[in-house]
Amino acid sequence: MHFASGAVPEDYLLYVRRKYFWIMGGLLLLFFMLVYSISVGAVEIPLYKVIQTLLGQEPMTRSDENIWRIVWNIRLPQALAAIVAGAGLSVAGVVMQSILRNPIASPFTLGISNAGAFGAAVSVVVLGTGKVQSTVADAVIINNPYLTTMASFLFCLLATGVILLISKIRGASPEVMVLAGVALSSLFTAGTMFLQYFADDTQLAAVVFWTFGDVGRINWLELEIMTGVVLLAILFFIANCWNYNAIDAGDETAKGLGVDVEKIRLIGMVVAALVSAVIVAFLGVIGFVGLICPHMVRRVIGDDQKYLIPGSTLLGGILLLVSDTAARLIISPYVLPVSILTAFMGAPAFIYLLLRGYKR
Repeated sequence: MHFASGAVPEDYLLYVRRKYFWIMGGLLLLFFMLVYSISVGAVEIPLYKVIQTLLGQEPMTRSDENIWRIVWNIRLPQALAAIVAGAGLSVAGVVMQSILRNPIASPFTLGISNAGAFGAAVSVVVLGTGKVQSTVADAVIINNPYLTTMASFLFCLLATGVILLISKIRGASPEVMVLAGVALSSLFTAGTMFLQYFADDTQLAAVVFWTFGDVGRINWLELEIMTGVVLLAILFFIANCWNYNAIDAGDETAKGLGVDVEKIRLIGMVVAALVSAVIVAFLGVIGFVGLICPHMVRRVIGDDQKYLIPGSTLLGGILLLVSDTAARLIISPYVLPVSILTAFMGAPAFIYLLLRGYKR
């Protein structure tokens, strides 16, 4: 079959332009949602004031000073944390689904998030890092957040190490990794429930408080650490997108193309788990973002990892930012933890994927 001169390249250019169009549209939507998210809440801030503040305009009046404090000390770090966490969880999910060749692989379904929750429970109940400030009316606080964060992070890495060890003993097959993750998820959930059973009222409240994924608890230093880890991971995944495309075609095909499948799979899992561990350690458990976003992006952009990874990164940031904004507005002035909203949205979508089946 013969094509007219230039027909194939033109079709390919249209194919690529459509992907770039969606990615650029995602960037514009993300910027708009960032400004809108900062403007809404218990105190309404006009959009132009938000933009002026973000551009560094000095406050001229007392009202401007209040707006400056609200934007830079409260809403901007919370919005950026939602973007970074959503991007990190989504890109970890898309890579896990690719290298494991399993549509339900994600940091949440592989038990990494539950391991982090168990680590936080150990810190609060065993090490005593949760308390009530003074009276019953006071808020529950974590009096040593860094110890709690470190304990959560270590258990996330422990879960990843166990999954990789099991896969090495039985061969690094996708099925073994997924089943090991499911088993660990149940084990760590049972461990958390065990600790909650023996915890006093204050410790129980602190564990529940921490387990609720909430982007509002982060500070600028933690945001910088989380952003650095997520950015480095995204760059690593983009640099290996060709390897992931080859694995998508099957292990034998990838090996025929010179890809060290076992090595790529193990390193990819470690990096994805590291990203997930950092996010869970700082923010708590936020489920379904890493599971749902890759499937949504595949519908629009396709399976090519060169575009799927950036697209999933963008959509993850948008989805979690929208969820966090909605969580602040639904029962304002009260603020819902964002993990409640992502679970409400993600669970029906997950059931839909199971019912309709998965077609690459």
